[in-house]
Amino acid sequence: MKTLKLTTILMLLLLATSQIYSQNANTETDKKAVLKVMSSYKDALQNLATEGTAKLFAQDSEVFESGGVEGSYEHYLEHHLRPELGQFKSFAFSDYKIEAQVDLPYAFTTETYIYTIVLKPNQKGETRTISKKGVATSILKKTDGKWQIIKTHSSSRNHKL
Repeated sequence: MKTLKLTTILMLLLLATSQIYSQNANTETDKKAVLKVMSSYKDALQNLATEGTAKLFAQDSEVFESGGVEGSYEHYLEHHLRPELGQFKSFAFSDYKIEAQVDLPYAFTTETYIYTIVLKPNQKGETRTISKKGVATSILKKTDGKWQIIKTHSSSRNHKL
């Protein structure tokens, strides 16, 4: 009888341990997927390209930037981001760090960075460089097995070169 009880306890412990391990493994897989979404968006910006970025955002996403409500990502893309990127010669992130926390079905990220923009030459052939220290927080949601950004907020302040 004691052997049966001990066996039952050991099996329950094994089951509980395997479930915890499975949850941790899934969380790590989800965290990697979240970081990939965020990296894809950052890389697109650095490449001054917006093609394919809409799939990284939910249809009803919301974008907030430096005190402004920009609307959905599609609206932000058409009325703000795409025209702005068209004025840049280059856009680079440095000192980039990201933290991600997964709490299914949501994930929360915080990015800190310095971004440096070199504007295209003006009519006189002069360029201008802008450097800012920034932070961005994003909320992603996993829907139908796919992570998408549902809300993102970024702000920046001047950074001395």
